[in-house]
Amino acid sequence: MRKFKPNRRMLLASLAVGASFIAVAIALRPTFIHRAPTNPPKLVMLSDLYQSVVDDARAGYRDTVTIEPERVVASTTTGPKAAWTGGSDVVSQLRDALRDAGQPTSEVALQFQQPPSGVSRTVMYLLPVLLLVAVLLLVLRQTGAMTNRAFGFGRSRARRFQGAASTVRLDDVAGVDEAKQELAEVVEFLKSPERFAALGARIPRGVLLVGPPGTGKTLLSRAIAGEAGVPFFHISGSEFVEMFVGVGAARVRDLFGEAKKNAPCIVFIDEIDAVGRKRGSGPGSAHEEREQTLNQILVEMDGFDNDTNIIVVAATNRVDVLDPALLRPGRFDRQVVLDPPDVRGREAILGVHAQGKPLDKTVDLATLAKQTPGFSGADLSNVLNEAAILAARDHAPVIGMAELEEAVDRVVGGPARKSRVMSDREKAITAHHEAGHAVVAHCLPNADPVHKVSIVSRGRMGGYTRFLPEEDRHYWSRSQFVDNLAVLLGGMTAEELTFGESTTGPSNDLERATQIARSMVTEYGMSSDVGPVTFGSSGEGGSRFSERSVEAIDREVQRLVYQAQTVARDILLANRDRLSRIAAQLIEDETLTADEFQTLFNGSGEVHHAPVRPVPAEPAAPRVPVLDPAPAPRPRFARREGALRRVAARAPRLPRLGPKDDGLAAAE
Repeated sequence: MRKFKPNRRMLLASLAVGASFIAVAIALRPTFIHRAPTNPPKLVMLSDLYQSVVDDARAGYRDTVTIEPERVVASTTTGPKAAWTGGSDVVSQLRDALRDAGQPTSEVALQFQQPPSGVSRTVMYLLPVLLLVAVLLLVLRQTGAMTNRAFGFGRSRARRFQGAASTVRLDDVAGVDEAKQELAEVVEFLKSPERFAALGARIPRGVLLVGPPGTGKTLLSRAIAGEAGVPFFHISGSEFVEMFVGVGAARVRDLFGEAKKNAPCIVFIDEIDAVGRKRGSGPGSAHEEREQTLNQILVEMDGFDNDTNIIVVAATNRVDVLDPALLRPGRFDRQVVLDPPDVRGREAILGVHAQGKPLDKTVDLATLAKQTPGFSGADLSNVLNEAAILAARDHAPVIGMAELEEAVDRVVGGPARKSRVMSDREKAITAHHEAGHAVVAHCLPNADPVHKVSIVSRGRMGGYTRFLPEEDRHYWSRSQFVDNLAVLLGGMTAEELTFGESTTGPSNDLERATQIARSMVTEYGMSSDVGPVTFGSSGEGGSRFSERSVEAIDREVQRLVYQAQTVARDILLANRDRLSRIAAQLIEDETLTADEFQTLFNGSGEVHHAPVRPVPAEPAAPRVPVLDPAPAPRPRFARREGALRRVAARAPRLPRLGPKDDGLAAAE
């Protein structure tokens, strides 16, 4: 919910009203104090009041008589008394009464209340009126502000930034050289459009940045604005959509209207898939608010004038759900794909984010880039920031390689939970589990080299084994998948060989292995039994394959997983001593580097590699008997249908009416 921020005029009006109330209270305070005595006087006749004052004078008491414009008040021994004067001369009559009684006039203290001046009376009369007028003005001002907000509901909420004030340049973006080259043409067009117009060239009106989160889509758009030095309008796709019909379309019109006034400029729409989804794909009719907003965007983007230098840049990570009309030439007719950076791109990104950070001489950004496959630019920036925080926590003058590797572990699995209490048995199980992963990976030719083995808990992981790929992969072969399955099942197999049973620790390994095996069968056609076919997801629009295919897929997935477990078991049985030695060292040191693991592995002679055997057509008999689930009871309606078929088989066949004549024909 958007917070209401009062403006300066409303604050001044509120202060004026408060000051007026304070002034009224100060002005009326003496009057209230004088007119609200604690003991109100008793109203008597004027002659009785004179007699009370004379009696007190005879008794030796000196009364105080206050003469007001309309009445007279005397503080006598019997209490305060008041009488209306009726316009008579109170002073002369009181003096005459004292002389008649033989008392001097000095026995009575006379006080005269000063009537308020003309200015005071005017202020007292006008002040309530002024207060009422101030309150009315304040109410009218607030009502006008609410009216303006109501009429401004359809205005665009795009935030405008001046391009010259942006500190980001294209040189600050690394790892996406092809995307930078594509967008540099946009900058050149904004700087010198005449050069393109002279050759009859037309710059793309819309540029769509497509890529996973964190690959630098927003950073590239800011770099374009900084290089071109033009106004930059930034808005999210979700800010167009409201619950009121027509508001999104009105905001689109207002946004492009402001853009035309500030041309040349750049309009950046982040997460455009929130408003640009395919029409008719979601619930609702064609008059849905989101679809009306999309229709207005389509009209505005294709309705630019030829001399209007407005470029629309949008970002999304779901280009598959965008409307085809939005992607046609004339609108978003150029798509720039931002993939996760490769090893050279990661090294360049690390170099950009390392500027201004004191690094130790032993830091090798190339090695760090190899340790972070699949990391995006945002992840790499977070790695360097976490390393700087760790170095500052330890009061180190520079950032070392140890802090960088710890930062990578923190980004992948979370901070280390060294305070977690583990029993000796659980620690031994974790050590043998991680040692099983490492030994199997070291013995397989298509597995990645082991980089680090640790039994320190991180996040939800009890331990982890990190691998260092020798190169970035864009394609996976069947042998690589098979070796990866064996590595995933190496931890569970090591637990079974050492302790006779497995625990709940390998649950994530089993989930990943099953997913890889299922993808091999249903997506990549890497199954000899099922064949080179692909199967769609059964959750999208109902099942797209038969139950027999489902059974074949499940059987093939089970065969692949079981074969991988057999390979892992053969490797661990051949290297049982190495497994025990590495696990014992892990229990003692908790973490092993690649060199330490290699030294422990080669400490007892030659490495025993498992023989590569072909995948059998049917899985061999498992060493541990597997209990098949009991057959499900047949439903009642199935038994009933079987009984009806048996009765129908015993019943005599009745003749049926022929199709072309009126006679009777024998049933076939």
